Amino acid sequence: MRISELTDLIKIWAMDRGLDIADPNKQMLKLMEEVGELAQGMAKGNASQIIDSIGDVYVVLTILSMQLDLDIEDCIEQAYVEIADRKGKMINGVFVKEEDLQ
Repeated sequence: MRISELTDLIKIWAMDRGLDIADPNKQMLKLMEEVGELAQGMAKGNASQIIDSIGDVYVVLTILSMQLDLDIEDCIEQAYVEIADRKGKMINGVFVKEEDLQ
């Protein structure tokens, strides 16, 4: 299945459960929980936990965007447009933007 199809299914799932109108502050806490689980999976080298956590983060971000009356795909597009022509270099395994190198 394509990401847009999955995103639509996530949105329907969230609406069926009333999550789209729930408190975004609580959803933000859920996001931090899922990011913590991702960090734990990375620290342990647990591939299945990493995969599950990345998916969970996307689900939570999709729901958070709904609660904030945003579209997750629009947010991703805007982020891509911002980075598309970004220049920089890798330093110790981290990409550093050109403007932050000075």
